[in-house]
Amino acid sequence: MDFELTDHFYRARALDQFDWLEHGFGTRLFQPPASVATLRQIHSDIIVYADRPGCLEQGDALLSDRPGQTIGVKTADCLPILLVDAKCRNVGAVHAGWRGAVAGIAPKTLEAMAARWGSKAENVHAAIGPGIGPCCFEVGPEVAIQFGEPPERRRIDLPAFVRSQLIEAGVPEGQIYSAGLCTFCRADLFHSFRRDRENAGRMLSVIGVKSSPRNK
Repeated sequence: MDFELTDHFYRARALDQFDWLEHGFGTRLFQPPASVATLRQIHSDIIVYADRPGCLEQGDALLSDRPGQTIGVKTADCLPILLVDAKCRNVGAVHAGWRGAVAGIAPKTLEAMAARWGSKAENVHAAIGPGIGPCCFEVGPEVAIQFGEPPERRRIDLPAFVRSQLIEAGVPEGQIYSAGLCTFCRADLFHSFRRDRENAGRMLSVIGVKSSPRNK
């Protein structure tokens, strides 16, 4: 498995190679850092640069290159996606439900990183965290057709869909890591809106450039 559980959050092992980076996909017991920047998530393709902690504005993806600034997205079945530009040392945190995925929030975040810092997709590492899996993500015909599937298709593999978008955008397949953990199935670890409805909480996934990055 590419992910490891430590202190109530999952890490993508491949991202540990970057000593200037901090990241984690929170479980239901994870206590987030006080300085994290978040958004009022609205299932959009809006991308925001984080220049301070706190809830900034509406949107579904955050960018940062500021040492010491942690950014995060909240999920409870939607996918948290953490993006790392290994060369330019900037990061992105993406909230991708089915509406955001269909709207292209993940590849559009790559485009925003390129516009702001000149990031190239070939230098980006992407970690797709826990979310509802194809085992449990049942949809109606009106949703299936938005994924390019026939109306009779009843289950959608959201992580695979986002992975294909990232590959098409130029991220090398070997630099995309998937947790393979279903939030609906694992009530012991994760909140799930589909399972618990109004009683569902939210997990927070975070990423940031450390305050004192070390040069390799």
